[in-house]
Amino acid sequence: MNRQAQSAVLFLLGASLLHAGTTDLYLRYVKAGLRPLLLAAGAVLIATALATAWYERRATNRTKSTEPPTPASPHPEPRISWLLVLPLLALILVAPPALGSYSATRTGTSLQEPLAYPALPATGPLRLSVVDYAGRAVYDDGRTLTGRRIQLTGFLALDRDGTPYLVRMALNCCAADAQPVKVGLTGRIPPVLQPDTWLEITGTYTPHRVKDPVNDGPIPFIEVTAARPVPTPKDPYDETWNT
Repeated sequence: MNRQAQSAVLFLLGASLLHAGTTDLYLRYVKAGLRPLLLAAGAVLIATALATAWYERRATNRTKSTEPPTPASPHPEPRISWLLVLPLLALILVAPPALGSYSATRTGTSLQEPLAYPALPATGPLRLSVVDYAGRAVYDDGRTLTGRRIQLTGFLALDRDGTPYLVRMALNCCAADAQPVKVGLTGRIPPVLQPDTWLEITGTYTPHRVKDPVNDGPIPFIEVTAARPVPTPKDPYDETWNT
């Protein structure tokens, strides 16, 4: 590709990063804290594209004014190189779905032992993340959960034997390293279960747990007393590991 084409691709790439960073689209790729870096990268790429186009234009004008005309080259740049623009247009026009039940059921639970357990409110229902509940249930044996009404939000996944899990994909940096943390459901489970449906679960702690059939990781359970579908959250990933 010639310099003009290169600057055009750089400009589109920078514009796509700015578009993702100024909307919630970037949350499908990276954690929320990386937004400033994403915007800065987009601005740098656009500035680089404009500078490249300006310098190339100056060089072309200088060459035309100092050299005699030459015959046209019989080998122009291949037009197929413009296909490089298609992934950028896809990034701008098509929002990819977040990782869901397909990835969760094919990847072992990646629960990590928490470094500490933040204090919980003494009264009222506990609104916990799936990662927080699973960590307390497994590594603290539910000491802070027993006797409390608990609310969790996640998407539904079904194991090969039909066991329902409430899942949240936890990530350290970006969607490429996202890994599932699973909580098994027992009790008053909805009669119709559709994978990837987002649910708000209300229930109580139960000591029951199993090993993930994929990697033998621990999967705690929650005794469901109520469940209702909810919209997909703005940020579908869990960043508890980053706090």
